[in-house]
Amino acid sequence: MQEQEAIQRVQELRELLDKYGHEYYVLDQPTVPDAEYDARLQELRELEEQYPHLLTADSPTQRVGGEPLEGFQKVAHRVPMLSLGNAFNEEDLRNFDRRVRDGLNVDEVTYVCELKIDGLAVSLRYQDGLFTQGATRGDGTTGEDITHNLRTIKSIPLRIKDNSSIEVRGEAFMPQHAFINLNQKKEERGEELFANPRNAAAGSLRQLDPKIAASRHLDIFLYAVGEWQSGTLTSHSERLTYLLELGFKINPEWRKCKGIDQVIAYIEEWTEKRAGLSYDIDGIVIKVDNLAAQEELGFTAKSPRWAIAYKFPAEEAVTRLYDIELSIGRTGVVTPTALLDPVKVAGTTVQRASLHNEDFIREKDIRLGDTVVIKKAGDIIPEVVRVVADSRTGNEEAFYMPTECPSCGDELVRLEGEVALRCINPNCPAQLKEGLIHFVSRGAMNIDGLGEKVIEQLFREDYIHTIADLYRLEKEELLKLERMGEKSVQNLLTAIEASKSNSLERLLFGLGIRYIGSKAADTLGKSFGTMEKLQQASYEELVAVDEIGEKMADSVVRYFEDEQVTQLLEELRELGLNMTYEGLTTDEIVENSAFTGKTVVLTGKLSIFTRQEAKEKIEQFGGKVTGSVSKKTDLLIAGEEAGSKLDKAESLGIEIWNEEQLQQALGEAE
Repeated sequence: MQEQEAIQRVQELRELLDKYGHEYYVLDQPTVPDAEYDARLQELRELEEQYPHLLTADSPTQRVGGEPLEGFQKVAHRVPMLSLGNAFNEEDLRNFDRRVRDGLNVDEVTYVCELKIDGLAVSLRYQDGLFTQGATRGDGTTGEDITHNLRTIKSIPLRIKDNSSIEVRGEAFMPQHAFINLNQKKEERGEELFANPRNAAAGSLRQLDPKIAASRHLDIFLYAVGEWQSGTLTSHSERLTYLLELGFKINPEWRKCKGIDQVIAYIEEWTEKRAGLSYDIDGIVIKVDNLAAQEELGFTAKSPRWAIAYKFPAEEAVTRLYDIELSIGRTGVVTPTALLDPVKVAGTTVQRASLHNEDFIREKDIRLGDTVVIKKAGDIIPEVVRVVADSRTGNEEAFYMPTECPSCGDELVRLEGEVALRCINPNCPAQLKEGLIHFVSRGAMNIDGLGEKVIEQLFREDYIHTIADLYRLEKEELLKLERMGEKSVQNLLTAIEASKSNSLERLLFGLGIRYIGSKAADTLGKSFGTMEKLQQASYEELVAVDEIGEKMADSVVRYFEDEQVTQLLEELRELGLNMTYEGLTTDEIVENSAFTGKTVVLTGKLSIFTRQEAKEKIEQFGGKVTGSVSKKTDLLIAGEEAGSKLDKAESLGIEIWNEEQLQQALGEAE
């Protein structure tokens, strides 16, 4: 075959294979036998081998290829992948509807209801129509690049049907038949089985070798647009239809519902029908259909106000509680856990369940040897619901909480106003270990490779006792640990070293100061700038900071008064840890500028500044940048191709600037 003929045939084969693949994997309506598809794919593969310069990234032959990766790269989501608030009953749903109607000042709202697929949330990015990157949700702000695995999912188009640049979100999942086949093969090989399809899907997408992911036969449903420069549609339902037109697989069971009564009817219908699906769902997602209304409602810190996830009632099971185990958390709280005869609940085998605290055990009269009913709260955390008293034989034994810490032997105390027993020994080994696990976690110092099992090994080998010891670890010590080779040890040491440059708020959160979560840590870092200033801050100075309450202030003062804390911080300084807030501190925010005290929204394409540069500048000069236009918005900065936000700002009479006016105002402020 001549090259010109090959070029034409390659194009024909790709178009044909894309058509066959779309019909089979997206529409579930195959028009040719599998053998026909395989023959055409082999023909294309041979032509690409004969003419390598004709090979492109979107060729159907390139779904699986390349060598296994050495690790996953981080991906920052340009638009955060926020989680949804939960509803568990009709009252929760009606309260959500009331909040939405009050926020929009309307009598009735049209919603879109979608099945909540039990899988792994992912984002897919297309540049000029070509699939270029796929990532996990991660913590909502930063995920992991799993492009090589997502390419193996045949219902994901490698090229969409126009040249759009768009980022879409969806749920990757493992169909039930694929899950059953996978576990059968694992059982034949004597390997540990996956607990449920969700775990199997997540494990498959985190394989470094894409050939493994390809063998797992994953699927996906797309349900949202994350970033879309040219988007002009006005409703979520229109977006779903458009995604289908682009070639994406959309769950066909979505429905527009006028008012909350229709939403509740849809939920009741699928509560009954869910067992007949070929994939797992764990609830229903309800979204306001109108996109302008979504913008008006906006977001909380964690979730959109215009959407909620209804979770199906937890499945219950009956089993025997044969013992109660005690664990010590990083704050010294003693938590009892029920040890159970294995029982299946919501697709997984459960052998442990939460008992919360001593009062919980007393109120439910839980005894060793009792037959108990358990459920999974939110289909995730197993807990004991009640005792089956009629099943008692008289051989059951009452359980009493100890008076001494199971880890260090110090006396346990119950602080005023608390229900939990607590060990207050700062040198308690269990607390130190849990504190270290928290310190290295993603939300704190984010040290890759230092998971719970590695921390436990380091403790067991007596290599670490305090946070400072982590930064004194040596290569020779780490190489002695189980499953720690030369490369993994070097990666771990590199990650530990890199964590030294983290901004102050991460260190503050990692230290585990009581009542100081990640948001409060950021507030303190922004307000005081350095660890030294924070250490010297008085109670009065602390409570004067917005969002820092009396309990928080008292806890911070007490924490820094501890001599052991002073010594630890000095050691960390000497070891090279950063003690400075890297963002804009309160002192660096300029007052009395054109932006002081104003709420600003950015929209459209900016050419002079990046979106992040504009945001940082406005905040530096005392403004607050939000993502949606409302009556509280003072100023809209409109770049090119500004859409519905500009229309809404005009309708509300909000002041509107172009980018040149923004540049001029920032120049004057400086």
